[in-house]
Amino acid sequence: MRKLIAQCLLVLFLCNINSIVAQDYTFKNYKWEQKPSAFSVPEQYKNENEVIVSRTIKVEIISDKNEPKQYYLLHDKIFINSDDAIEKNNKIYLPFSLKENVVKNEARVILKSGKIITLDKKDIKEEVDEERGVKYNYFAINGLEKGAIIEKIFVLEEMPELNGKTFKMQDDLPIMDINFELIYPNHLVFKTKGYNNLSAAVLDDKTYKDKVAISVKESNVPKLEDDEKYSNWKANIKYFRYKLDANLYNGSKNLYNYKEFASNVYERFNIELDKKNQKAVDDFCKTITKSADLQEQVWNIENKVKKTIAYNRYFDTKENVADIIKTKQANQTEILALYLAIFKHFKIENQIVFASNRYDIAFDPEFESYENLDDILFYFPSIKKFMTPTEIEYRIPLIPNTLANNNGLFIKEKEFGGVKMGIGEINFIPIPGVEITHDIMDITIDFTRDIENPTITNEVTFGGYSALNFQPIKDFAPADQYKEILKSIAENYTIQEDYTSLTTENDGTEFIGKKPFVLKVTFEGKDLVQKAGDNFLFSVGKTIGSQMELYQENKRMMPVEIDYPHSYFRKIKIILPKGATVKNLEKFNMSHKTDINGKTEATFVSNYKTQGDEILIENTEYYNVINYPLEHFESYKAVINAAADFNKIVIVLNK
Repeated sequence: MRKLIAQCLLVLFLCNINSIVAQDYTFKNYKWEQKPSAFSVPEQYKNENEVIVSRTIKVEIISDKNEPKQYYLLHDKIFINSDDAIEKNNKIYLPFSLKENVVKNEARVILKSGKIITLDKKDIKEEVDEERGVKYNYFAINGLEKGAIIEKIFVLEEMPELNGKTFKMQDDLPIMDINFELIYPNHLVFKTKGYNNLSAAVLDDKTYKDKVAISVKESNVPKLEDDEKYSNWKANIKYFRYKLDANLYNGSKNLYNYKEFASNVYERFNIELDKKNQKAVDDFCKTITKSADLQEQVWNIENKVKKTIAYNRYFDTKENVADIIKTKQANQTEILALYLAIFKHFKIENQIVFASNRYDIAFDPEFESYENLDDILFYFPSIKKFMTPTEIEYRIPLIPNTLANNNGLFIKEKEFGGVKMGIGEINFIPIPGVEITHDIMDITIDFTRDIENPTITNEVTFGGYSALNFQPIKDFAPADQYKEILKSIAENYTIQEDYTSLTTENDGTEFIGKKPFVLKVTFEGKDLVQKAGDNFLFSVGKTIGSQMELYQENKRMMPVEIDYPHSYFRKIKIILPKGATVKNLEKFNMSHKTDINGKTEATFVSNYKTQGDEILIENTEYYNVINYPLEHFESYKAVINAAADFNKIVIVLNK
């Protein structure tokens, strides 16, 4: 959708550079050093596996035969300093298809001795990822050694990217020098922004004739490894954004703005259907179950469309809504048109929301970029709930968590002087909290029949996003495969393959967003019991299933960011034989919490009590928010690890 509108604006750009004389791009003759100077790794990088010695990125927009073109250059020099780096870099994957317009594609290896191994087309191999159905092209490198430098230069010719583009200025390797340059005709004006303490951009209108260059340079950029659990790497690295903002030739200003985008989207979709198409929509709506409850009505609409109309972003365009219903196929534009027609039939107020994946391109309210408008949601203001029109496994109120806890562009209908139009407003997209995603575990451990082989019953109720991990599987997997999947899920709690009984409730897409997924399993617990003299050691903690442990050997660099708020409530009842005694019960008393601004946002609390021959254990664990500042990492880690510590608790029983 945003690409369609961007292309329309690109036409505006095209129409106003026709008078410009054809230009060459400035780095057409860009080359590496014929005799590279000797390199000695600085002391601060001597223990690194590999180092990016230099990285040069150039993007240039030119006019060629009355058409704009963009040229992209990447020049990397990477120092190899370990066996792991040798193994990792024995293939240089090409960042493009060989069928694309590749202007330059060169690579070489500079050995410690100064010998140079130059790679050419005959060194390009092909690799096929059978699982994903993707082909990769790469340079095969032989003779790579520690102390060597890999150097590569790629130049591509492509269509200009003017509506918003982001470049990384930091990596998971240290970078000694990185230089980014955007070059463009001097009748254009670009807006830019740097993030996470990136050096300020410098504008130069003197170096190149009739051209302007915006450059950003950084030196000694520390690595930020993408291996910290519960983090958002792309949001924390240094990066740079730009977009075309004005065309001085025709006086166009504030290009690619949200106001115009919202207006175009509204006009595109708010059209009156003719009788044929309206009848097709009305007939389709007759097959949708009606409800007086708005959320349930939206759920019924969503369920019907997703089970009836096959969606693919790249399906061929149909002529009208009637053809969508007839062919039972829709691309992105068409699925939106269909939903809007149905909502109109049911008189349901809604807003289209354009969003971005927070783990990829965080939505910046202060920088209007069409990169922020890659994904689509519907918002229903009267119930304050969102719906995703394109993800088949979701149902209201659940949406992809990557689009939530982020801002979005909400397109609202407003009326001015009797004329309706679309207005864009930036608002926050909240995510359903612990009131939706809460897991409840009810465990009974009965030793009365056999102290060496207790009977264990575990009933787990998964809500919200936790349920979403399981409920759709039944509708998309063959029955025998689904049975095996359930066995593997149960094994997390039985710690063994065998069980006495296994049942489920509310599995299938018809329950998503409506009811929790329930798993009930009964099994013999002999594998959790060990005899030690007159005592029996029982691993009671393992009955809650395996738990995530959070270790941080190095200093934590990024704040915590989790996928969605969630909570757990676990209740364990241990029934003992008459006269049995138990030790280690005090281990069940645990309390850890994370307080932010005076409010507890994460906690793990556990306690127990005895009642005759029964031991009752309860623990509560929750994570109320998605983001935990870096200064609260240690307390957050203690909460996460508390569940893992509980998982290790062993009690001692004696007859």
